[in-house]
Amino acid sequence: MAPQEQASQEKIQQLQLIEQNMQTLLMQKQKFQSQLLEIDNASKEVEETEKEVYKIVGTIMVESEKPKLTEELKSQKEVIELRIKNIEKQEGLIKEKESQLQSEIMKDIKK
Repeated sequence: MAPQEQASQEKIQQLQLIEQNMQTLLMQKQKFQSQLLEIDNASKEVEETEKEVYKIVGTIMVESEKPKLTEELKSQKEVIELRIKNIEKQEGLIKEKESQLQSEIMKDIKK
């Protein structure tokens, strides 16, 4: 195999790895978005209820104070939102690298 063909093959393999990384990131992002939705729903329910509130700890459910639980949910939401932002930054970097590699591969093919 000619050195130029080998370089093109390596770039194609890099592109495949980048696409796999992107898929992994998208799955993580989806998981965090799902958790965010659960937290939003839980916060809404806690806010609307007039009765005592409970939270799950391990495999049991324990009574909790409404303000304390609201604060915990708010804190969890902030952490998840930061993780989503971080993933979105990584997505942008990966998309740039992917685009750059694709254009390099296309140039190599046209030669």
